[in-house]
Amino acid sequence: MTTSDIELSRTVLAEAVAARGFSPRGATLIRLGENALWRLASNVVVRIARPGQDEAAAREVAVARWVASAGVPTVEPLAIDQPVIASGRAATFWELLPPHEAGTETDLAGLLSQLHGLPLPTFPIGRLNPFVRIEERLAASRAVAEEDRAWLLNRLRELEGQWRDLPGGRAECVVHGDAWTGNCAVIKAPTRRAVLLDYERTSVGPPEWDLTSTAIAADTFGSLSTDSYRAYCDQYGYDVMDWPGYPTLRGIRELRLVTFALQVADFDPSARAEAENRVDCLRGRKGPRPWGWRAVG
Repeated sequence: MTTSDIELSRTVLAEAVAARGFSPRGATLIRLGENALWRLASNVVVRIARPGQDEAAAREVAVARWVASAGVPTVEPLAIDQPVIASGRAATFWELLPPHEAGTETDLAGLLSQLHGLPLPTFPIGRLNPFVRIEERLAASRAVAEEDRAWLLNRLRELEGQWRDLPGGRAECVVHGDAWTGNCAVIKAPTRRAVLLDYERTSVGPPEWDLTSTAIAADTFGSLSTDSYRAYCDQYGYDVMDWPGYPTLRGIRELRLVTFALQVADFDPSARAEAENRVDCLRGRKGPRPWGWRAVG
């Protein structure tokens, strides 16, 4: 993240908020990644998407409103006409959550159980594409050796074939798409409650996709204890690791995480060692799982 990146985002913010009668004065940057999050002095959160994400931003607002109307605890968009297109980027406006912290795996499991139990919405949300941006990241990466790039592309093709031939599982439903504890917040006062965040990848697909995110925390990262994972499965009522299609979903998730690390390493040299480590793990150079991957970005 550079000063110029922040200033460009601030320029987009000023244009977007002016279009809806807000002031950018006193705005503070929450996070600048693939999307930018700003907090206005008026306690509104503004999310600025990447270029070309206008339709996705509109769908995210519609999904959040639908989830809220169905009674699932969620962060909510403001009741204004949105998104706003500013300098070629979509900006959306959200209520600021009260003081909160990241939820636990069992908090997340309870929310996913509610989400997966909903009937499909009456508006289109698209079908899950678990491979979105993987090939683009591999093609663009400067941090990966050419031999490794070729191997990873071959692994992508292999997984695409396995995805098309997934064994039968649970009934398809609305899936969150990025179901990890960072997208579950717990508000402690006046009473403790967990809420769901971030519907950028929400679509129709197998619920096992959402469940695999937590499974690999135990299986691939080794960062989640056996007891915590068991509590997660008990809360949801199902263990995705028992499903024959799990190794395929795990493989796709792992490949996504490898390409994300490579993307980060292109701009942050401190992430390069972890990106290379993840490639080595996938290629069988680091022994069996769990691999103890570290966070990047």
